[in-house]
Amino acid sequence: MKHVVRERSVLYDVSAPRRATNVTINADLLRRARELDVNLSRTLESALVVEVAERARQHWLAENRGAIDAYNHEIERSGCFADSLRGF
Repeated sequence: MKHVVRERSVLYDVSAPRRATNVTINADLLRRARELDVNLSRTLESALVVEVAERARQHWLAENRGAIDAYNHEIERSGCFADSLRGF
């Protein structure tokens, strides 16, 4: 698996120092991961990036639901400002 390093992230500070933590995991899954040389820290970090991105997206949508609904209602009522410019 190729590890892609991004210079910047809107989700978190990729240059922040690493910090040790404790996690609880299924013992047999841990055994298999170690047998297969899975880098646990990198795998957890990659999974957390995906989870944090999804939760941040859901949070943003929930915070902005009123504005999104109002905008959609206005488009339904009045149409899009560029409707008259479209050739299709």
